[in-house]
Order: sequence, then C-alpha cells, then structure tokens
Amino acid sequence: MIELENVGYNYGGGELLDAVSVQLAPGSFHFLTGPSGAGKTTLLKLCYGALMPTSGRVRAFNMDVHGLDRDQMAHLRRRVGVVHQDCRFLDHLPVVENIALPLLVSGRELSHEEANLHELLNWVGLSERAHALPPELSGGERQRAALARSVILSPDVIIADEPTGNVDWEMSQRLLQLLVELNRMGKTILVATHDLSLIRAAKNQVQARVLRISNRQLQLAGADL
Repeated sequence: MIELENVGYNYGGGELLDAVSVQLAPGSFHFLTGPSGAGKTTLLKLCYGALMPTSGRVRAFNMDVHGLDRDQMAHLRRRVGVVHQDCRFLDHLPVVENIALPLLVSGRELSHEEANLHELLNWVGLSERAHALPPELSGGERQRAALARSVILSPDVIIADEPTGNVDWEMSQRLLQLLVELNRMGKTILVATHDLSLIRAAKNQVQARVLRISNRQLQLAGADL
C-alpha cells in the first residue's frame, strides 16, 4: 500500500534519515517511536507525499510518489487521512463544518453527506459539540475532531502524528480505541508517538508492529517496550 525503499532525507544540510525501508501493508497497524528530533514527522510526511526523499523511492498504491502530477497527488491525499500534531482548524467555522471541509475540497455535495457526517460525529462523541467553535473545544475534543476530519473521505490509510500528545490518559485511551476500530474495519494505521504506555496498551487490543527511528535509520522494536 505504502512502501519506502532505501529512503534518505537531508534537512538543513544534515542527514535526518538514511536507508529507511518499510512496507505498510493493507490492514496493518504500525507505531513509530523515537526521540524528539529523530525524524518521526518527516517520515510520516514522506509516506503521504508532503515531502520528497533526497534518495531512495516512495511508492503509494503502486505509484512512484516522485512522478505524480498535481491531480494524481490530490488523489493520493484523498486516500490517506492525516491527523496533524497541531490540529489546525478554521476558528470562525463550527466543528461540523471544519470536519466537512475535505468534502467541499473534493467537490462533494454536503447535502448528500449529512447522514454520514452525523454518524461520524456520533462515532467520535462530538454530536453535542457539532456547532461549537474550535476555540471552545477541549484538547481531547480537538483531537477527536481532527480524527473525524481525517477519515471523512473514507481513506485507506490513516496517519496520526502524536495524536495523544496533549491529552490525559483517559482521553488517549479513547483515541486509541477509535484507531483500533478503524484498523478492524480494514484501515491501515500509522501512529507516531513517544508514549510507550500507549503502545503497550494497544498491543493488548491489536496486532501492532512497533518501529523505532535510531541513528537516522528505522528498526523493528523488540519486546522491551
């Protein structure tokens, strides 16, 4: 589904990633961990085409990402839902309209999507907050809204960058459960996190592969987590 083959990435004149190879198979669940500044966010961006490798190759859905034209890249972005670490929203629009923005960008008629939107709000527990403005949301509510927005187009892959970084343990478990449910529906999940307790909790619920960035390279983490 997404494959990195001997990928390297240079940033600011220095080498951040070197000879990274990994496959995200359909329906798999991966955690990506490593120290701050190791390149976790960079690796995620390489997976969905926000960055291009300085060496090696990235393939997504049997296409070489480097050779995609603008329309093909837009199609790729619709098949990969991304939960960004900073959860940016348009503060003047209510939550429901923020979540629906990908539908508008892709040319969908919102009037035809109301049932799906309502169901999605229920799923993330935000039905009663649908018309609240983003500044009125708690950290956990913002993260759940970001997750809902990332899956509104029913992508094949969901990539989340530190989705539980700014919430308490109870909310992190709730977010984890939503990701596990998506995986059980056949979605491929890749989560970058520094929270090893979250990874341990997840491994009791789902067969997850844990990857660690160390010394610019990607390693399969052992059982010491």
